[in-house]
Amino acid sequence: MAETLVERLRGPFRDAAEAVFLHGSTPWEVDEALEAFGFTEGPFAAEDRIGLELAWARQGADGGPILRRMMELGKLGRKAGAGWYRYPGGGGKVDDPIVADLALEEAHFHRMTRVDYSEEEIRARLLAALVVAAVELRGQGIGAEEIDRASVEGLGFPADKGGVLVWARAMGAARLGAMIGPVRDEGRVPLRPARWLDDGRWPAG
Repeated sequence: MAETLVERLRGPFRDAAEAVFLHGSTPWEVDEALEAFGFTEGPFAAEDRIGLELAWARQGADGGPILRRMMELGKLGRKAGAGWYRYPGGGGKVDDPIVADLALEEAHFHRMTRVDYSEEEIRARLLAALVVAAVELRGQGIGAEEIDRASVEGLGFPADKGGVLVWARAMGAARLGAMIGPVRDEGRVPLRPARWLDDGRWPAG
């Protein structure tokens, strides 16, 4: 089955979220940073609601190490009573220290040095992944309005910012480059190739 437009945006966005978690944060810090920007819910809370099986079906063995551990532990999301968060008694979400420890364990196993990302740095990494993915879709001939609508209705991007492409265009190529360039150079968050960043020009159309 072909991926929907929302899923094609969600994939790089959630992969960036997991990378930020692995390299220096927690799911709740990531969610709080995106909700402070205006998202209706953070990516980890959203994935708990949807179910982690969607990401696993897309990635499988090629996915990040933490998602694999989550599947092994049966942390499939809200319907299972536990995902990135715990849902005691079927109620609201609470932070799960077991999940936080997974990143520490995987970082130690892979001899990675974790960093302490600030709220702004968390946002920059996830927004970079989302903008680059959206521009790639635009280059494939998908309409900007469709992409913006999918980002708002499917990912919870703040509606008052008009959608991911409206927001990115308002930022301008120079400011986007200043945000995305360091994320790409750092190499911890997977980003699609973005040649337009190298020449400092926002893609036409």
